[in-house]
Amino acid sequence: MDNIKTYLQASYEELTTKVTWPTWKELQANAAVVAIAAFIIAMIIGLMDMLSNVLFSDIIYNLAK
Repeated sequence: MDNIKTYLQASYEELTTKVTWPTWKELQANAAVVAIAAFIIAMIIGLMDMLSNVLFSDIIYNLAK
């Protein structure tokens, strides 16, 4: 039981004294970058999906004739 208590105390001390937490402005900037990147990646995947749908539907339609 002492090992758990020691571990929790050491973890708390490390989180409060040794970790450098980002500022609110840094968090907002990083969140904006992630949101923009996610949007761009979603658009690329959507475009690839539409193109493959058009290409494969034409191929399958021509094969079925």
